[in-house]
Amino acid sequence: MNYSISDLAEEFNLTTRTIRYYEELDLLQPSRNNGGRRVYSRKEYARLKLILRGKRFGFSLDEIKEMIHLFDRDRSGRAQLERTIQYGNQRIEEVNGRIRELENMKHDLEELRDDFVKRLEQLGSDE
Repeated sequence: MNYSISDLAEEFNLTTRTIRYYEELDLLQPSRNNGGRRVYSRKEYARLKLILRGKRFGFSLDEIKEMIHLFDRDRSGRAQLERTIQYGNQRIEEVNGRIRELENMKHDLEELRDDFVKRLEQLGSDE
């Protein structure tokens, strides 16, 4: 099955400009029909899905591009999987760092709130 740029834009809730941008970055490589219009194959559809998944997990477009192109060079998928695991481990560390920061912030806010509650109770007992 083939898709037009409008089909993909609607399917993935993207602008056609975004899809053309991914093409400019060599993330997508549609063919052209006799009229010169872009024609996206199932492979391009799957690539777009991977691009959006990668973005959702916080990978950069350069990282996504590298992972996609590794599969083109090594059809076994081994190199792609190894790189994806490496990038995934980096993202997990970043997420763990953010979680620690948020837990510290939550702890600080709870202490501040508890201090305010005590102050309010003291004001109430002073009356």
